[in-house]
Amino acid sequence: MDKNTYANLIYERLDTLLPKDIQFLDQRDPFRFLISVILSAQTTDRTVNAVVRTLFDVYPDAPSLAKAKREEVEEIIFPTGFYRNKAKNIIACAQALGDGGLPDTMEELVKLPGVGRKTASCVLGDIYGKPAIIVDTHFGRVMNRLGLVATKDPEKIEKAVASLLEPRFHYRFSMTANLFGRTTCHAKKPSCEECPFSDVCPSRDAFLKKHSK
Repeated sequence: MDKNTYANLIYERLDTLLPKDIQFLDQRDPFRFLISVILSAQTTDRTVNAVVRTLFDVYPDAPSLAKAKREEVEEIIFPTGFYRNKAKNIIACAQALGDGGLPDTMEELVKLPGVGRKTASCVLGDIYGKPAIIVDTHFGRVMNRLGLVATKDPEKIEKAVASLLEPRFHYRFSMTANLFGRTTCHAKKPSCEECPFSDVCPSRDAFLKKHSK
């Protein structure tokens, strides 16, 4: 089977098996969602969801966060890790946005402090409903194990996967593959026995052999 057919097979199985509505971050307001995504780097969504409740009680919007004292923001977001750099970025991002709304293109979003392609893709897919391949550690791991890509470079993964599926499938595929990585295709010990791709996954036999020892 060619790679496009294979990618669509994976998409269809994940789409059928996993919930129709997948959201890892609680905040639905566009600005608050963006800040949540920036804070989510190198930490858990659970931690972010807890921390931002306090953060947005104190600084509910971009203008208020733009005027915040960095030390006070650092104290609130400390549990997310890398808090100094994150505080600097989210304050600078709020200052860059001012009273305006969020940009709706990759080119404009990545100009904002603390916003890379992954964060921008989250905004494009979740807030604007646009095609977006979101490459985090879970997504990248699943794509490599299933043989859709053979690289750890996030931008190469993004572009390779995007070329295999119709744009209307991109965001849904990102979310289902991410959830699949969290629940089944674990980093250390994937649940190969329960995997819906046992018949096609090129990594299955090696993992089963490794964990049967």
